[in-house]
Amino acid sequence: MPDSCHEFRRLSRRQAISVGAASALGLSLPSLLRIKDASAASSSRSFGAARSVIFIFLHGGHPQHETWDPKPTSPEDIRGEFKDTATNLPGVRFSELLPRCAQLADRLAIVRSMRHTNANHVQACLPAQTGHKHPPSFQSRGDFPPTPTDFPHFGAVMDHLRETPPGGLPRWVQIGPTMTRNNGTVLHGQSPGFLGAAHQPFVVDQDLTKADTRIDAVTPNLGVARLQGRRKLLDQIQSQRRILDRAASNAKDIHYEKAYQLLTSTATQHAFDLDAEPAAARARYPANQIGRSCLLARRLVEAGAPFVNVHWCKTPRGSWDTHSQNFSKMKESLGPNLDHCFATLIEDLEQRGLLDEVLIVPMAEFGRTPKINGNAGRDHWPFVYTLALCGAGLRRGVVEGASDRLGGEPATRAYSPADMAATLYHLLGVPRDTTIFDLANRPNRLIVGDPIEPILA
Repeated sequence: MPDSCHEFRRLSRRQAISVGAASALGLSLPSLLRIKDASAASSSRSFGAARSVIFIFLHGGHPQHETWDPKPTSPEDIRGEFKDTATNLPGVRFSELLPRCAQLADRLAIVRSMRHTNANHVQACLPAQTGHKHPPSFQSRGDFPPTPTDFPHFGAVMDHLRETPPGGLPRWVQIGPTMTRNNGTVLHGQSPGFLGAAHQPFVVDQDLTKADTRIDAVTPNLGVARLQGRRKLLDQIQSQRRILDRAASNAKDIHYEKAYQLLTSTATQHAFDLDAEPAAARARYPANQIGRSCLLARRLVEAGAPFVNVHWCKTPRGSWDTHSQNFSKMKESLGPNLDHCFATLIEDLEQRGLLDEVLIVPMAEFGRTPKINGNAGRDHWPFVYTLALCGAGLRRGVVEGASDRLGGEPATRAYSPADMAATLYHLLGVPRDTTIFDLANRPNRLIVGDPIEPILA
């Protein structure tokens, strides 16, 4: 059973209030009543619709003007070099850099009035990946390392709440390296924080573009540097995870046991086996690191992994932190790869009958400035930005909110990272009043925002 104080299942209301269902699942009466209340409180059929999530973090912040919210009638030093393009939704236009996504706009749920006030990458990554922010006084501190008392990543929370999937698949997989700034500071929000080392992600951090790709974390022929031997692999996994969490003195034993169980799971080995994917299916995705990462994410959610996050931070050409050469980077790499990867994931999941149960969330810590700087770049801008989501429990073909004519401030109701987190947890079937406990057994309210109702089915 989940180890939080608030047990839950993805049941219909009728199932939840059934004594037979309660008995079969071993639910106590208090647990049953909590589920009933959660079902009754949910105003839509979207509650608990998402079996799995692909959470793609666009570290640095994608520019709203060159993606989902172009401003073609604004001055040249605002609108930039690119034109807008029609989508298959009347009156809705995207940047010309996203032609495939434009023809899939009727599958998307877009929020154009996201907003917060912290323009620091390191700190802003905490609310983006947890729904909880630092106190206002922290903003003046700039970059500082994360701590074991930070609020946990969405994936860690689901690792905490969900049971292990069939076949022993990990509940939370991270594809890509631990995200850091150039000065080496680890971006906040990536760790299990106060949930402790037992809820670290299962990390895949290696080159996925080779013709004969063996995933280091699950195959006998191992190694980011072609490591040999399973115990060396376990040491490597432990080394990666120790960066993120120093809280638990027995972390090593926990990781060794967890990793070894995964290594011996045939279901895990198959899900991670990119070579098992037919050549035609592999060819649909970009033949670069981010494309292969998205393909692996699709294989994992198809196999039943609840939460997979992809770190898009340094490849294929730098991060999304485009203080200089924003337009060349967007044209040559970032824009086409986002368009290709997101569109292919949508089409692939839809053709496999999975789009109604898998949620795709391309996310960032903030957007980019409306005004172009002297280096043909855009700087940090949390004051308005746009997110486009797709999949389980979302309305399709909906645009919620709007920015002003310059793309610099919300022109309608603003939504915070806490609201996006509440939306995500709603879709995952986590009740609004869920409390999770830290290692000192102190209660913490999980959800502090409000679901973005207009985008929910």
